[in-house]
Amino acid sequence: MIRKRLSPRRGTLPYLLLLPALVLELLIHLVPMVVGIVMSFKQLTQFFLRDWTAAPWAGLANYRMAVDFHAPVGRALLHSFWVTCAFTVLAVGLSWLLGTVAAVMMQDTFRGRGLLRALFLLPYALPVYAAVITWSFMFQRDTGLINHLLHDQLHLVDEKPFWLLGDNSFTALVTVSVWRSWPFAFLTLTAGLQNIPRELYEASALDGAGVWQQIRRITLPSLRPVNLVLVLVLFLWTFNDFNTPYILFGRSAPEAADLISVHIYQSSFVTWNFGAGSAMSVLLLLFLLLVTSGYLLLTSRRRDAQ
Repeated sequence: MIRKRLSPRRGTLPYLLLLPALVLELLIHLVPMVVGIVMSFKQLTQFFLRDWTAAPWAGLANYRMAVDFHAPVGRALLHSFWVTCAFTVLAVGLSWLLGTVAAVMMQDTFRGRGLLRALFLLPYALPVYAAVITWSFMFQRDTGLINHLLHDQLHLVDEKPFWLLGDNSFTALVTVSVWRSWPFAFLTLTAGLQNIPRELYEASALDGAGVWQQIRRITLPSLRPVNLVLVLVLFLWTFNDFNTPYILFGRSAPEAADLISVHIYQSSFVTWNFGAGSAMSVLLLLFLLLVTSGYLLLTSRRRDAQ
């Protein structure tokens, strides 16, 4: 009788423990998401900030304006989208490459390896605001460390370039993003390398395989499951990155570095058109869901085929 009375309580205990987390997830993510979707169907401007529910219904007008690439709003959004795609490809690719090279180099035991690993993880451990503000000072034209090194010390450029204005702003943005992201790739790949048996490398060395052959035939294939998750996480983080461009350039990013996250912020909080900004956010969400679903479907099919 005692067991029968206690078993229902034991069965519901895990759900009761998960309930606070589910409630917080509902309040922090799901409720704002639903509110944002509703706002995208309204003509919500600064005149309805006190009571956004009183804003007139706009239907699909905000979405039509966002995807009308012949109009100024649509052209600007499309330009921001392509800039974000180029930025994501470069930042994710370079972060993965640097993380892979560093993880492979740190695989063997040598004196000072622990110190180097700690230094490699330093950019990932620093607060984002402190790190990006430091980079913004370094990119200053007249007093920044970058121009002092390139122009005054190495004499690689004739004139000091503007890194936070014009086309160079894209290079500065990619540099800061890679500097912040590659330690995460390094940390993830280092953990993945620990699962590769050392006997595989020893056996391949006896068969005459060189370092590059070992990396190509053993390391990269063994890291494929880790890379599948790592690339997806880096893609989502980089494509949605708002802190880096906002801290680096302020509320108005240059055209060459106009990422879609900052563009949506400007459309919402600078022009006070929250309905259009919400519609752009929903379109961004749908795009990310589509890419993520396609990526997971493609990788699962390749895994099943193997």
